Amino acid sequence: MMKYILITFLTILSLNTFAKKNTTVVMETSMGEVEIKLFDESAPITVKNFLKYVDEKFYDGTIFHRVIDNFMVQGGGFDINLKQKKTHAPIKNEATNRISNTTGTVAMARTNVVDSATAQFFINVNDNTFLNHRGTGASEYGYAVFGNVVKGMSIINKMKKAQTTRKGYMSDVPMENIIIKKMYRKK
Repeated sequence: MMKYILITFLTILSLNTFAKKNTTVVMETSMGEVEIKLFDESAPITVKNFLKYVDEKFYDGTIFHRVIDNFMVQGGGFDINLKQKKTHAPIKNEATNRISNTTGTVAMARTNVVDSATAQFFINVNDNTFLNHRGTGASEYGYAVFGNVVKGMSIINKMKKAQTTRKGYMSDVPMENIIIKKMYRKK
């Protein structure tokens, strides 16, 4: 009997050891709370980078500076005065992980340079499969999905309806700031 109990215990222990680990991050915004499950194994470089910013409290006090209904909401790089925050070095683009830019997924924003993502991210509010990896050129490389909203998509859907304007060189800026009050790992 003891032998079977030991084998069962070791089997459960080994299954837990190999189970996929997915970190969850809580994002408290001026519109409400959102939980994001990260894809630790499918996008390890991106998740590590994102969590570095989370742990450093980088996102606290930043805004969603670009909001386009039926497309996405983008944040994580500017303070309430639209001053861009200093970031760490860019990371490798993991868009080849084959996770699609579908509604509720979270992906890294970047410039037209493939490996240029730093801190800014966006949440898809539509199925934006045209943002998926399709080739090696900059315009077809895609945007790395590294998580998805598991709680609070209703908050994101409110964000996407925000009235926007042009401020300086930026368009699609919410007229009223949508602030990330704080972001942290869920315990």
